[in-house]
Amino acid sequence: MIYVVKFLYSFALPPGLFVVILLLLALRIRKRDRIAALLLLSATIVLYLLSTQLVGDALIRSLESRYTPPGPDRVQGDVIVVLGGGAVKDSPDVDGYGNLTGAAANRLLTAARLHFRTGLPIVFSGGQVYKDSGNEAEIARRQLIGLKVSADQIVMENRSLNTEQNAENVGQILDERHWSKPVLVTSAFHMERALLDFQAAGMQPIPYPADYWAGRQAILYANKLAPSSGGLSASGVALREYLGILALKVL
Repeated sequence: MIYVVKFLYSFALPPGLFVVILLLLALRIRKRDRIAALLLLSATIVLYLLSTQLVGDALIRSLESRYTPPGPDRVQGDVIVVLGGGAVKDSPDVDGYGNLTGAAANRLLTAARLHFRTGLPIVFSGGQVYKDSGNEAEIARRQLIGLKVSADQIVMENRSLNTEQNAENVGQILDERHWSKPVLVTSAFHMERALLDFQAAGMQPIPYPADYWAGRQAILYANKLAPSSGGLSASGVALREYLGILALKVL
């Protein structure tokens, strides 16, 4: 019974509520303007499908399955490069203010654990993207030190605002410090696009994906068909990555 309630409840909040409203509107106008009703119905169906976890997971999984992280003992790099993914500058933390958001925090945790297994130094790349977001590299440095990573093993790249700048600015650091085998840590869904940017900047990083959103196996149950903000977010993230990959390959 609890799963039935969850399924029905999903249509009382956005985006499920919008799906219901658009569907009712399409039915309302079908007699007056059949073409407009069909177009609206088509848009409603697309919105519904993209907002389900079934479709969102499938799109994200198609990106995440492209690379598999090697075992820590098989990593043959000389530096760990971590890409930022968002931060909040004034939120309270254990040892100060400022936190990395979900994706960036997961990437940081993977990099810290990999550092302790390999002894490789860490370059964290990410600046302050918006006025109300924190400087990602500076927050990451504080949190890495809080995780007992030695300060002399952390290098901040705190100017980048996107992945292309990540690659350009990190490339300069690697040249200055004579590192040539970077182990690239970023979200699994983001790895393909990140590799293309780093390769365009003249590097051949070792992919070490983190921050997985979807399981490796697709499991179907009723609530995977319920519309949700999480499903719509996953679909949007995946489509943005595909658009970015296409732009890098075509332009």
